[in-house]
Amino acid sequence: MIHRILLAVDDSPAGLAAAHVAIELAVVCRAEVRAVTVLVDGELEAALAGISAGRETSEALRARRGGGQSAVLHHVVELAYVRDVIPETMALVGEPAPAILEEAARYRPDLVVIGRSDRRVTGQPYVGSEVRHVLEFAEQPVLVVPADGSALGAREPPRP
Repeated sequence: MIHRILLAVDDSPAGLAAAHVAIELAVVCRAEVRAVTVLVDGELEAALAGISAGRETSEALRARRGGGQSAVLHHVVELAYVRDVIPETMALVGEPAPAILEEAARYRPDLVVIGRSDRRVTGQPYVGSEVRHVLEFAEQPVLVVPADGSALGAREPPRP
């Protein structure tokens, strides 16, 4: 049985499709959802901010992003509320795959839901290095959702 779902989401079509699928799963399984997005904390942003990379940059990035929240997480909350699901949200800072895996180790979900990358050649599957890393190292089952939301028979999510 699925009691806890970790949703790793970004603002891509596949990320938003993953949000729809995770929310529907939460409704069907009466599961709780923790939605996370990863804010990449890179050297370029540090240079532009005039501060060195590291902890200071992470804190500055969080402050500039409204205390760690992001527009994509607000969108997920709105989608969830319509289905009577109240998700926890969290913005992580760092490289996407390691940050998602660390959160999965802390939260201990029954399932991780993540969107598949859209960068692929027609007719050939493409998962992407971050998703592949999560698939390889996650200690929980991982559901990878394509942009059309075809997991669980879902249709393409409506455009906001």
